[in-house]
Amino acid sequence: MDSLGAAITVFGIDLFRELSKTNDGNIFFSPVSITTVIGMLPLGARGSTATQLRKVLFSEKDTESSGIKAEEKEIEKMEEIHHQFETFLSEISKPTNNYELKIANRLFGEKTYLFLQKYLDSVEKYYHASLEPVDFVNAADESRKKINAWVESQTHEKIRDLLPDASLSSSTKLVLVNSVYFKGQWDTEFKKEDTQEEEFWLNKDTSKPVRMMTQRRSFSFAFLEDLQAKILGIPYRNSDLSMFVLLPDDIDGLEKIINKISPEKLVEWTNPGRMEERTVTLRLPRFEVEDSYDMEAVLAAAGMGYAFSGRKAGRSGTPSGSELQAQKFLHASFVAVTEDGTEAAAATGMDFAITSAPGGETFHCNHPFLFFIRHNESNSVLFFGRLSSP
Repeated sequence: MDSLGAAITVFGIDLFRELSKTNDGNIFFSPVSITTVIGMLPLGARGSTATQLRKVLFSEKDTESSGIKAEEKEIEKMEEIHHQFETFLSEISKPTNNYELKIANRLFGEKTYLFLQKYLDSVEKYYHASLEPVDFVNAADESRKKINAWVESQTHEKIRDLLPDASLSSSTKLVLVNSVYFKGQWDTEFKKEDTQEEEFWLNKDTSKPVRMMTQRRSFSFAFLEDLQAKILGIPYRNSDLSMFVLLPDDIDGLEKIINKISPEKLVEWTNPGRMEERTVTLRLPRFEVEDSYDMEAVLAAAGMGYAFSGRKAGRSGTPSGSELQAQKFLHASFVAVTEDGTEAAAATGMDFAITSAPGGETFHCNHPFLFFIRHNESNSVLFFGRLSSP
C-alpha cells in the first residue's frame, strides 16, 4: 500500500507540473483515476511500453541485465503493481457511512475482437473491471454515448461527455475507463451565517469578490519556512480522508514554489509527526472547478512517450501477432467545496485502435493555493488541484 500511495503522489506531482506549463488557471485532476487506467494497460503490454509504465508507477531503475532473468524480474514487478492495486481498490471500496467514495473501472471492447481470456480475468481480479461488448465497427458514436452514459451514472452526473464527438471510430477496439466519485462532509462544518463576501487576489493587481467561509478551531498545521508557505489539513468526517491546503505567504508566491515541491517533501509535510495541532482561524473560499484534459502530451512528457509513439504499444490482452496502439487518453474532473463539505468526481478514458494572530494562527486563503484530497490509510492522493480563481 505504501509503495503504491507514494507512486501515485510522485506521479500526481509530475502531472501537475506538466499541466502547469500550459495552464495558468485552475487545475483539478485525479492521480488515482489516471494511475488506475495506466495500471490496467501493462496487464497486456510487453517490452519498452511495460518498462516505461512500471517506471511511471514505481519510479525504479532496472537492476537486472538483459535476458530471461530480466524478463522474469519484469513480470514479477508488474505482478506486484497489480496486487497493490487490488489491495488499494478493495480498501477504499469498503462501505462506510462517513462519506461516499466510489471508484469504478470498465472495459468497453469491440464485440467482434478476440481478447485473451487471461487478460480479461486479470483485469477483473485486480481492477474489478469487466468487459462490456460494444459495436465500434458499425456504431462508433452510439458506443461513445453508451460509455459517456456509464461515466455519468458513476459520477452522479458530474462528469458528462468524457469522450467528445468523433473521438472514437470504426477502428477503435478497446476503451479503458475509470471513474472516481467522492462526497464527504467536513468533520466540523463551516457555519453558513459566517460566510461573507471578500476579495480573492488573482495577483497583486487584480482581485474578485468571492464567498469566503470561516471557522476557528484546532487543525493540523505546519509552517514551511523553506518554501515561504504553510500547510493545513481539514479532516472529513471520521478523518478517513482529509483535504490539505498549501498556501504561499505572498499573493504571487505559488508559481515560485511549484518547482520546489517534491513528492518526498509533500509526504513529509503531511506526516502526523510533522504537522502540529494548533488553533487556527481558517478562511477558505467556496469554489467549484470543472475541467477536462487531453493527457497524451502530458503523459508523454511525464515518461509515457513510447505508448503514444508511432510504434505499437504492445499486446493488450490480444492474441499473439495482434497488437493495439494507444490513441487517446482523456481525463475530466469536477470539485465543489462548500460549508458542508466537498463533492468531487473524475473520469479517465484511454482508447486503443489497431503569518500568526493572538491566540492562534491565521490561514487566509485569499490568493492562489494548492489543495489535494488524500485517503489517509493508504496515503493515496485521490484529487489534486490548484485554485487560481474561485
